[in-house]
Amino acid sequence: MVSADRIFSISSSEEFTSSCLEIFRHQSRHCTVYAEYLDLLGINPATVKQPEHIPFLPIELFKQHTILSVPQTPQRVFSSSGTTGSVQSKHYVADVSIYERSFRTAFEQFYGAPDEWTLLALLPSYSEREGSSLIYMVDDLIRRSRNPLSGYFLYNHTELVDRLQQLKASGGKTLLIGVTYALLDFVENYPVDFPGLIVMETGGMKGRRREMIREEVHEQLCAGFNVAAIHSEYGMTELLSQAYSMGNGLFRCPPWMKIIIRDTNDPFGLLPAGLTGGINVIDLANIHSCAFIATQDLGKMHPDGYFEVLGRFDQSDIRGCNLLIQ
Repeated sequence: MVSADRIFSISSSEEFTSSCLEIFRHQSRHCTVYAEYLDLLGINPATVKQPEHIPFLPIELFKQHTILSVPQTPQRVFSSSGTTGSVQSKHYVADVSIYERSFRTAFEQFYGAPDEWTLLALLPSYSEREGSSLIYMVDDLIRRSRNPLSGYFLYNHTELVDRLQQLKASGGKTLLIGVTYALLDFVENYPVDFPGLIVMETGGMKGRRREMIREEVHEQLCAGFNVAAIHSEYGMTELLSQAYSMGNGLFRCPPWMKIIIRDTNDPFGLLPAGLTGGINVIDLANIHSCAFIATQDLGKMHPDGYFEVLGRFDQSDIRGCNLLIQ
């Protein structure tokens, strides 16, 4: 079993590959659902020698099965928001300290220590339910900011305006993280002139507004806050790591996470940089569940290692990923 210390100290492609293959061999034996999936595909794990050749588990299986590669009782179960009447994905987390270490380390690598920031959260659809991994992360970062001005805002937009104006006047570093529709609702009614503010959107309209392309969303948010760029966070219930964008929708992963783009017509075919396909994620922080996830997101890699998220598969277009879905 690869240790957490080893995962979070990865500093080269060779170290990533070594840890990745070791985790794959462990999960191919001890994660029952993943082992069954590999068996149905006719894959002999011993023949897999490169991360790119590892089969990725369809993310839909987190809705139907308990994905675990250790025998212990989970400390935490994270669940997706979903839509009314839909089946939620559930991520059974055997050791929540690994999630904490993942998001704390990644945040520090991208933004510095939380106590350098005032952290504000506008996440109503997440705050109003149980089991959100995003809320777990934001709760922890707000606590670690050790700042009495950090905190959550639901629909009390006038209070958020007052807080932002106070923080602008004080001159400190301020980060506002929000679900996309809530940020748009806010700036439509309360535009704020705060050029030094970092605005981070987490994606999602959640059925609250019409779907918009990223450029349109970011244009409205930039104008509404008078900022030069909008930051973004890319994560999901089924992962224990996040990628971050500092603007223009270009994301970078922490060293223990990797994005691979698959062919939309052949889920086992991979695409080079510049071509749009399905996003596969290697998240080595998922050491106790499954680290190899085929998502329902569309995206593309850039030659410089950044990636974009371009949308979602239509459900009817997901091919070859339903072997274990009952």
